[in-house]
Amino acid sequence: MTMCQRCNYPRLFRSKGVTPTPNRLMLMELVGDSPAPLSPQKIYETLNRTHRLNRVTVYRILDLLVEKNLLERLSSGDRSFRYGLAPNANHRPHPHFFCRRCGAMECLASDSLDLDTRALERRYPGAIEKVEVRVDGICGNCVGAKGKMG
Repeated sequence: MTMCQRCNYPRLFRSKGVTPTPNRLMLMELVGDSPAPLSPQKIYETLNRTHRLNRVTVYRILDLLVEKNLLERLSSGDRSFRYGLAPNANHRPHPHFFCRRCGAMECLASDSLDLDTRALERRYPGAIEKVEVRVDGICGNCVGAKGKMG
């Protein structure tokens, strides 16, 4: 299953005033079709298997798409970032799980944690633009691998 299979990426780009160039669309499709947030290194390596893009171009596209709220930059437990689709009409905000052992980051169902920000919005005098929820622990693969070793 793709992360946001109903999204029309060229239309999303145009709605945010971004020209849907081939490189931008390739990167957006890679991140949007991934079942988990991706590191910049993984994005760069995957795109370079079929297209010659330099690392600076990949970072510039990522920065632009985050700035235009098409992608979101997610903090991980290893002091690096991962990238996923920003919430939109077809993609609800959701928490993420970060494995402290293997470094994998995965999406959790949007209803797996009940986070009601309305009370915070009523009490906080500023404008809340993003709420990021990350759960850290040991993933099922690592828990299973440890059990098999011992």
